[in-house]
Amino acid sequence: MTISLFDIFKIGIGPSSSHTVGPMKAAGEFVRVLGASGGLDQVRRITVELFGSLALTGIGHGTDTALILGLAGAAPETVDPDDVVRIVTLVSSTATLPLGGGASVAFERNADIIMRGDELLPRHVNGMRFSALGGDGSNLHTAIYYSIGGGFIVGEEDGSEDESAEVAVEFPYPFKSSADLLLMGMVANIPIAEVALANEQALRSADEVRDGLRRIWRVMSDSIARGMSATGNLPGPLDVPRRAGTIHKTLRERVRQGQSGPLEVLDWVNLFAIAVNEENAAGGRVVTAPTNGAAGIIPAVISYFERFCEGSDEAGIFTFLLTAGAIGGLYKENASISGAEMGCQGEVGVACSMAAAGLAAALGATNRQIENAAEIGMEHNLGLTCDPVGGLVQIPCIERNAMGAVKAINAATIALEGDGSHVVPLDTVIETMRQTGVDMQSKYKETSRGGLAVNLVDC
Repeated sequence: MTISLFDIFKIGIGPSSSHTVGPMKAAGEFVRVLGASGGLDQVRRITVELFGSLALTGIGHGTDTALILGLAGAAPETVDPDDVVRIVTLVSSTATLPLGGGASVAFERNADIIMRGDELLPRHVNGMRFSALGGDGSNLHTAIYYSIGGGFIVGEEDGSEDESAEVAVEFPYPFKSSADLLLMGMVANIPIAEVALANEQALRSADEVRDGLRRIWRVMSDSIARGMSATGNLPGPLDVPRRAGTIHKTLRERVRQGQSGPLEVLDWVNLFAIAVNEENAAGGRVVTAPTNGAAGIIPAVISYFERFCEGSDEAGIFTFLLTAGAIGGLYKENASISGAEMGCQGEVGVACSMAAAGLAAALGATNRQIENAAEIGMEHNLGLTCDPVGGLVQIPCIERNAMGAVKAINAATIALEGDGSHVVPLDTVIETMRQTGVDMQSKYKETSRGGLAVNLVDC
């Protein structure tokens, strides 16, 4: 396995890892390459063509905003969400862009971002073509990138993923499948979390791993807190009201009065997931887990572990994240975490599987029970479509995260009630998800051309 935990869990802004984080990174990489070639000062205009799903749902997913930010020198990990509107408004009002944060070049948002929804580039449905033009209109440089899910990007020329995703090092436990993972854990007599930790420590020090895990959980926790305190409606034409704040007030009042509903714990889990995904839909800072569209599931389940499970502590949260990251890597390696390729089974389904495994591990499960929890989490999300209404990551995405979080807790519970023996291996479920995604019609894969995205209008 060559995928780092910190590539599965990326810090960025909403609303989409494939349609926001990936394009922002691609735009930044395009500018970096221009600068490295010495041609940046010759550029007078930039154009970007979007293909397939990026064009069909890009406006609702903030792709145009992400491209402007990336071309202007912003990065998903560091950009201030509160500064986004200022940057984009300045570019739109002046029809110029501070390329790489430096000299301005001509850029008209509506004219220079070109939507080609009925066309596909050869390697992936999320394709982008960047062009840098000189003063006489000549093409100085063109580059193609693909956003392949979870914030990962692929360049056309060398065919490799962004360099952070694939690192040429010798890992102590280079697993490619869950069968490998179980075997290595059994031979070394260590849990999956320690396998993942040993691999991470081939890339960075133990202190850096711990600090990175703390930062991931801090950003996740912050996204829950911001979501629970925000009010008003989410951006976009649907005017979806933010509900997390109201739900939070209701639950706190119950606690104050010493009351509890029959599903009190699930009420809190629903709240945590909804809070994160409302924050994501509003363009706030979240962690791809493994995508922005599924960003609420793992934080909600970790919050459940921290708040409601006896003996929970920071070590348990680290175990959760390390285990979930290893499982997420298997899906990335052997199938896809892109909604545009797999439908929502590749986003919410994978996040549910990761969360189920992480929770089982944090609760002391054996490696076989952990693998069983991950298998259950995905098995009951197979075929889940991605049909965002209006191209926005709001309906059904926000509630879908709450459902995925509850399902993950149940999957871990079922697995812990057994001894780890089960009929369907995780590898089989991952391959089944891949085949299902290949067979799924494109209108159900983040194009807003099928499912709720079209039927809601007809009702």
